[in-house]
Amino acid sequence: MRALLGVELPGYRPVDQDVWANDDGDMLSVHFFGLTPDLPASLDDGPALRAALTRLTAQAGGGLIEASVKSLGGLPALKQILKLPLPGQPSGQAFIGSYTVPRATCSTVVKVQAPERGMTGMREAMVMAQVGHDNYFRPHPYAPEVQGGLPFHAADHAQWDQQFPDHPLTRVRRVLDALAEAVQVAPEFAALPPFTR
Repeated sequence: MRALLGVELPGYRPVDQDVWANDDGDMLSVHFFGLTPDLPASLDDGPALRAALTRLTAQAGGGLIEASVKSLGGLPALKQILKLPLPGQPSGQAFIGSYTVPRATCSTVVKVQAPERGMTGMREAMVMAQVGHDNYFRPHPYAPEVQGGLPFHAADHAQWDQQFPDHPLTRVRRVLDALAEAVQVAPEFAALPPFTR
């Protein structure tokens, strides 16, 4: 089923069906899942949803940077940004932003992935120098008890994006903002029964 329309963005070229890439090596993709969504809580229960997603991401070795429920093409969608270690690399991270649009028996996900390349950790080091070590690492705001995975810290906050316009996290946020404006939901997908939990 073609669920989302208008996903193609300026600067991205098609590389496969429902997959686009840009010159930075970022990948944009759309995925349809013909299964009941496995979201850990209702979209209406923000605190439980964010806490559960924080735990799941940490268990997978990553870190949840932000999660919220937004409108995508007029339907409620789970917006997430997370970070994962670069596979097979001694350092560096990949940043992943996504919108999950759940319906009762299926869902569609639009996702952007942006890996760090070359020198890694510059944003983190420069922000730590500005805020100080004691103010840098913080308990996760969605689930303060969570341990493991990648730590929650000040450098992941959107307030630093303007200072680091080419950083992959900044690029992910920029693409998610553009998708929020560009994406339309196919009428037949919008007509499906809504997701409930």
